[in-house]
Amino acid sequence: MCPCYEGERGASRFGQRLRVSLGHALYPALCFVKTAVLSRCCCKNKPKQSRAAAEPGGLAIRAGHAALSAVGRRRMRHRLPQTGKMGERRIVRAAVLGLVLGAGACYCYRLWRRAAGRGRRRGAPCVPPSVMEEIPPSPHSMDADALQKLIHLLKATDDPLIQEQALITLSNSAAFSVNQDIIRNLDGLSVIGGMLLDCVPTVKEKALNALNNLSMNIKNQEEIQVYIMQVCKNIESAPLNSDLQLAGLRLLTNMSVTNDYHYKMINKIPCFLHLLSEGSERTQIQVLKVLVNLSANPATTRHFLKAQVPSLLLLFDNCVKTDILLRALVFAANLNKNMNSEDGIMIEDEYSEDSVFSILCRDSTAFAQKLASLLHHPDTDVKEQVVRLLTQ
Repeated sequence: MCPCYEGERGASRFGQRLRVSLGHALYPALCFVKTAVLSRCCCKNKPKQSRAAAEPGGLAIRAGHAALSAVGRRRMRHRLPQTGKMGERRIVRAAVLGLVLGAGACYCYRLWRRAAGRGRRRGAPCVPPSVMEEIPPSPHSMDADALQKLIHLLKATDDPLIQEQALITLSNSAAFSVNQDIIRNLDGLSVIGGMLLDCVPTVKEKALNALNNLSMNIKNQEEIQVYIMQVCKNIESAPLNSDLQLAGLRLLTNMSVTNDYHYKMINKIPCFLHLLSEGSERTQIQVLKVLVNLSANPATTRHFLKAQVPSLLLLFDNCVKTDILLRALVFAANLNKNMNSEDGIMIEDEYSEDSVFSILCRDSTAFAQKLASLLHHPDTDVKEQVVRLLTQ
């Protein structure tokens, strides 16, 4: 008799009670714990399973697919009502949780198996997956069918909880290039982009995070660029230093790596500089990434020089965090380089005393003194940027 038989029988009795309390769609998501234990059994009489079926989380994913398909045949073409038919909405919630938990279980299990295998090959002890950050998760933890069901679910529901969970799963899947193409081909970009108009801040944040991962693909950027203005509006209207604001800035960082879409962000330069002056260190670092990308484009130089930022000099100080100081120096060096390389851009009467031009470029004694003191900064990269500014 298989040594795991008694354990399975006990688990079955427990499972019957768990099904009653949690519902049939969510129950398989929790079975991955039992599957992980039983998969270690060395019983020779146990029939072999496919790799997908043997992995913890496979049951949850299949159960989520089945539940979504059952609901989809009746409801997917129409929006779910806010009230009524609560049983159906509970099934959808359970199905989404089944998909999310199943994908997460597959991810963690595969990391653990890889870490264990790597340790055995090297004669080293098994390393927990939490410290094996260099091991990439499998891009096949969610297939095209599962991604399509999640995208359809976003179209069909107004429930913020379901929207958030679906967007989180899509965001995690979008970390892999193969899934980025699949989501684009399934028209997922327009569905996720539509979530930016949602009135719930957390839904907009999760949508921005998903678009951020998807924007690593050049073809995806061609479609995502239509939402840049809406992203800028979300950044401007979001509470200062909020997760929503940071998510928007992260997306703009990716979208501003090339000059192709800078023209859509130019009018928001005063907003970005305001965040630089008033934001926390996290916000300053993120907005400086955008400013460095924009300032590398000569077409944006005049817009930067006109902007007013009275507190800009405070960033060029030895006590400022190195990550902020270094990016501020690169930003200033980019503007200085573009100003010196283009004729006709310097018409001094156009700029006020508090403008970026007056602070950084108009023979500013205060800025020169700041740079002189930074020559003694302990960080080599900081000193290199200082020398770059002084020799331009």
